[in-house]
Amino acid sequence: MTDLTPEFSVKLASTPADLRAAQKLRYDVFVRELGSDGGMVDHVGGLEQDRFDAFCDHLMVFHRASGAVVGVYRLLRDDQAARAGQFYSEDEYDLGVLKTGDRRLLELGRSCLHRDFRGGSAMHHLWTGLADYVRRHQIDILFGVASFHGTDVAAIAQPLSRLHQAHLAPPELRVRARSAHFQRMDLIAPDRIDRKLAMRQTPALIKAYLRLGGVVGEGAFVDHAFNTTDVCLVLDTARMETRQGRLYRADSSG
Repeated sequence: MTDLTPEFSVKLASTPADLRAAQKLRYDVFVRELGSDGGMVDHVGGLEQDRFDAFCDHLMVFHRASGAVVGVYRLLRDDQAARAGQFYSEDEYDLGVLKTGDRRLLELGRSCLHRDFRGGSAMHHLWTGLADYVRRHQIDILFGVASFHGTDVAAIAQPLSRLHQAHLAPPELRVRARSAHFQRMDLIAPDRIDRKLAMRQTPALIKAYLRLGGVVGEGAFVDHAFNTTDVCLVLDTARMETRQGRLYRADSSG
């Protein structure tokens, strides 16, 4: 367990009770707040879960005074993905360009904070725990899908177009949405993009990755079951190390 301030502590889930607590927070955020669903979601028990949970590490932020879990991050290394049969995001994106060579990969997912702890230092602790994990496992590339709420692509055409125009990954990192689900992101001509509106409509988690030097894959994926429109973000950890201070301005769920 990592102690950063008297208010919070950070650790990896180590017991079934820890995992259930993480899944309960995910249910509160993704299902109750955002209207997501899935084949393995337990609505009776209030657990947002899927088959990948058993293979992942689950980073958790605890509020000391209440003992409550207030932040979680799901982490899936390449060796864990091999045991699972694939990375979670491979149903949406072709990850071939990342899986070539001997780079160590870490997929990030299910990041969320309890609504009462957004905009404070809880996210700082979550990111710091992630940075410690990356160093411990000598990770070279971070990636994962990050979501816009809802499936109306026209409503988020501005931020999608801005991401494609300004933050498209270089060829050696450019994962691509699978052809059966490919949703173009270059929906608005560059000279018609409202940069301020695009930034306002971009979720805080995506903006945090961009501040660290993250880039996006080609194409989005509209996930009707989860009620989101997903983009795939990729981050070389060498860039993350040089810009890590910007982590601490991240401040929401994703």
